[in-house]
Amino acid sequence: MGSQRSLRSPGSLRSPGSPGSPVVLGIESSCDETGAGIVRDGRLLAHVVATSMDEHARFGGVVPEIAARAHLHSFNPVVRQALDQAGLRPDQLDAIAVTTGPGLSGALQVGLAGAKTLAYALGLPLYGVHHLAGHVAADTLEHGPLPEPCMVLIVSGGHTSLLLVRDLVREPILHLGDTLDDAAGECFDKVARVLGLPYPGGPAIDRAARGGDPRAVPFPRPLTAGPRAQGEYAYSFSFSGLKTAAARWAESHRLRGEEPPVADGAASLQEAVADVLTRKAVAACKEYGVRTLVVVGGVAANSRVRELAERRCASAGIELRVPPMTLCTDNGAMIAAVGDLLVRAGVEPAPYELTIDPSAPLEFASLNPRAQLGEFAESGGLGQLTATG
Repeated sequence: MGSQRSLRSPGSLRSPGSPGSPVVLGIESSCDETGAGIVRDGRLLAHVVATSMDEHARFGGVVPEIAARAHLHSFNPVVRQALDQAGLRPDQLDAIAVTTGPGLSGALQVGLAGAKTLAYALGLPLYGVHHLAGHVAADTLEHGPLPEPCMVLIVSGGHTSLLLVRDLVREPILHLGDTLDDAAGECFDKVARVLGLPYPGGPAIDRAARGGDPRAVPFPRPLTAGPRAQGEYAYSFSFSGLKTAAARWAESHRLRGEEPPVADGAASLQEAVADVLTRKAVAACKEYGVRTLVVVGGVAANSRVRELAERRCASAGIELRVPPMTLCTDNGAMIAAVGDLLVRAGVEPAPYELTIDPSAPLEFASLNPRAQLGEFAESGGLGQLTATG
């Protein structure tokens, strides 16, 4: 390839607001939400999300091709609306952050191509961000800087993890446990379908549970008792068996020619999930001497998870931090929050060979996988990106 347009380094960022306060645009496109957010000095200036959820509902789950096409249609309008909301022009941005993984490959590629195009056209530094680190940083937009250390419980449709976080952008993130199979949100989605509830299953289960008895069905609490609940699995999660137990419970009613009591089933399932999540999170806080628990991700919006976390944290003398519901689900603001932290920490921006990693493990907040030069050139490089952006 020929010469490339140079990028500004973090040290040369201009400050349209107060001195030393760069403005960061964040782009999120890992699943079915196209998000754009703008953050300056830890303060949220704009937060816009377009979702293709309704297009996936009839399939009972996210269809990758539909999601990618929806991102293509939504990218420009969402970014424009975020700029309007913040009262900014594109040339007043100082850096761009974008989700580079994990997530759906096609969906990630759309967001990255758009972010690269903007960064190249405006001469801005680009930062690759790990999607789950974005969820962690979402809480800073509501409650300020994260205490060091803090315990973070990430619960969403695709992820369930318990993390020990010190400095989010400078130090590695310690995984205490992850799901061994289904994530908590995935369990909700699958059981909701069995119960005849709409997609997405999490909110549907939450609504149905309001009229049910959480003690009606003695669903199991996976990995909370017995030998596998100790040692290396003490802070791991498993929701596949719980999902199967709920499906068999519903099937047993139908084999008798009756419909299962949906409200009781939803309430009992929700209680089991919330019990496991909060029990392990509080136990980890106690073992590691951490005084703050941060609960993030889409399932953090679940009313019973919030309620039980509040009660157990209060009883244990642990501070609980949960972002507002609008920041729990996927959004660009959380990616901008990580980008803002990376810029202020003086972290080097990503190279233009930046690519995606759909299955990237969470080790650092910054995620900058590189494409091989041959692969980058064959794809048309930056020329193709700007032509299609």
